[in-house]
Amino acid sequence: MSTVHSSETPAGAGPAPVVNDFSLQVATANGSGSQTANNVLLRSIFRMGVPVSGKNLFPSNIQGLPTWFTIRASRHGYIGRKRELDVLVLMNPETAAEDALSAAPGASVVYEKKLAVEKLRDDLRLFPVPFSELATRLPLPPEQAKLRRLLVNMIYVGVLSDLMGIDPVEIEASIRKQLGGKAKAIDLNLAAMRSGSDFAAAAFPGKLPHRVERMGATAGKLIIDGNAAAALGCLFGGATVCTWYPITPSSSLCETFIDLCGEHRTDPATGRVTASIVQAEDEIASIGMVLGAGWAGARAFTATSGPGVSLMSEFIGFGYYTEIPAVIFDVQRVGPSTGLPTRTMQGDVLLCHTNSHGDGRHPVLFPASPEECFTMAQEALDLAERLQTPVFVLSDLDLGMNNWMADPFPYPEKPFERGKVLDAEGVERLKETWGRYKDLDGDGIPWRTVPGTPHPKAAYFTRGSGHTEMAGYSEKPGDYTRNVERLARKLETGRALLPPPATEDRPGATAGLLAFGTSHYGTTEARDRLEKEHGIPLDYLRLRALPLHADAREWIERHEVVYVVEQNRDAQLATLLRDEMPGHASRFVSVLQYDGLPLDATTVVDGVLSHRSGGAR
Repeated sequence: MSTVHSSETPAGAGPAPVVNDFSLQVATANGSGSQTANNVLLRSIFRMGVPVSGKNLFPSNIQGLPTWFTIRASRHGYIGRKRELDVLVLMNPETAAEDALSAAPGASVVYEKKLAVEKLRDDLRLFPVPFSELATRLPLPPEQAKLRRLLVNMIYVGVLSDLMGIDPVEIEASIRKQLGGKAKAIDLNLAAMRSGSDFAAAAFPGKLPHRVERMGATAGKLIIDGNAAAALGCLFGGATVCTWYPITPSSSLCETFIDLCGEHRTDPATGRVTASIVQAEDEIASIGMVLGAGWAGARAFTATSGPGVSLMSEFIGFGYYTEIPAVIFDVQRVGPSTGLPTRTMQGDVLLCHTNSHGDGRHPVLFPASPEECFTMAQEALDLAERLQTPVFVLSDLDLGMNNWMADPFPYPEKPFERGKVLDAEGVERLKETWGRYKDLDGDGIPWRTVPGTPHPKAAYFTRGSGHTEMAGYSEKPGDYTRNVERLARKLETGRALLPPPATEDRPGATAGLLAFGTSHYGTTEARDRLEKEHGIPLDYLRLRALPLHADAREWIERHEVVYVVEQNRDAQLATLLRDEMPGHASRFVSVLQYDGLPLDATTVVDGVLSHRSGGAR
C-alpha cells in the first residue's frame, strides 16, 4: 500500500530525521517560470548556513520540454551531485511517472495531486498537493489571472518550507533578493508561498524525514556561477577587448562582461564604455579580432564551447606560430558535433591542449570553483602576454552556468604581468641583437614590440608562414625547425609559470586519485567514502593546468596506481598523461562518466572498487 500522507491519513512518527543532508529535485516544464522558485529554495537553505549547490538540467530546444533542478545540501560540505535523490517535487505530467519510478525506495515525493503518483509505487513517502486548485484561490485581478501558472512554483516552495523546516523568514528575504524592488511581484509570490505553507501545515502533520536546521557554515560566503566569476576576473585582469559569438553554455560570460563594463568601464565625461566589445558574425571572426587586439597590445579574450573552438582552430594555430597573446574560455558541453549543448562534459581537453594544424601545444587552465574562474581569468591574461601565445581556460557547463557557494574573491594586489615588451628605449638597448623571434634569454620567449613604438627598428612583419628569427619570410627547413623547437622550449618555460597542482596525502596510501575541474567535488566525496566505508586510504591531486607542472610529475611518480577521474568517454586526460610520462603509463587507471550529468561520488567509488577487485583498467 502506498504511504500517502494527508489530513485523512496522518503520517505518524516516520523515520528518524536526517538533518542538512539531502538531494532535492524539482521536475517542471521548461518555460514554466520555475527558475525563480528554485533559486529561492537554494538561497533560503544557504541563508540558513547550510552548504549547498544548485544544478539546472534543462532542454536545448523549445519551451514546454522537461527541466529538472537539483539542490544538494550537506552539513559535511559536499556540494557535488548526489546520484541518489531523497526528495522529489513532481510538477510535470509528461515526466511524472518516469520520475517517480526512478526514485530510490523510501524517497519523499511532493506532487500535483492530479498526477496520482500513489498508483505507481508503494514504497515512497507521498505528499499529494492540489497545486492548481491552490493557485486558483490566490486573490488576483482578472488582468493578472495568467500569473497563476507561474505562482504555482512558489506554492511548492511554501509546501517544502513547512515539510522540511526551511525558515519562512529566509524564504521571504530570498524572494525579495530574487525579484529586486518589484513590490507587486514580491507580494504575489509571498502570498503564493504562504498558501503552500499553510496547506502543508494543515494537511501533513508528519513532515519529511529530511530537514533543514540552522548551522553556521556559509557565513561570509556568496552564491555565484562560474561564468559571472570569470567575467569579473577579466574585468580585474585588465581585459579591454571582448569579441564573441553566442553559444551555449558560454554566452553569459561575455554578457556579464558587457554589463560589468557598462557599470565600471564608462567614461564619466562622455558616458561611453572604455572597452571594445564585439558580437562577431561567427567564431572565426571573433578569434581573429582577439588576435588582432593582442597583436596591437590590448588584453583580449573570447568565450565559446567545443564547436566554436573547432571553427577557431586555424586562427589558434596562427596565434601560436606568430606568438600573439590571446585568451580563450571554453565552457565545455557534450559533443561531438553540436552534441547536447545544455549538458556538461570535460570533452575538450585534447582539442584545446593540442589545437593546431601541425605541431603545437597550448597552456590550459582548469578552474574548479567560481573563485578559480575569477583568479584564473587574470592568470590567463598574464600568461598569454608572458608566453606570447593563446591560453585556454577550460570550464564546463556545470561550473559556468550553475550556482555555486563561494568564498569572497581576493582583490588583486599585484600589477599586470606584460612579459617581454620593448619600448623605444628597450629597442635602442637591444637594436643590434634584437629580432622578433630571437631567443635572447634561453627561455624560448622572444622580445616583442607593439605597433606605434617610436623607434625605426621596432617594426616587423607578422606572418603565419615560415619566418626567420628576424621575422623575414623563409621556407628553409632549418629556419622552420629552429622556430618550432624554440616554441617547444617556450612551453617548457611555461610549466613553471602555470598554477601548481593542489595535493592532499593520507597516511598509508600507495595509490591516489587525480581529477580536474568540477570532477573535484565527486572525487573528494568518494575519497572520504572509500576510506570510511571500505578502509581504502587514497592520496589526492587536483590538476590545475597543462602541461604538467613538475610537482604533478613528482606526485605521480611516487604512487603505484593513479585513478584518473574525468567526464568523457575517451579518457582524454589519461591519454595526455601517458604521452607525457610513458614510463609510468601502466599506473594510470581511468574512472569515467560521460552521460552529460555532473560527476557523482558513487561513480568514482564504483570505479575504484571495480579496479581493486580485478575489473577493467
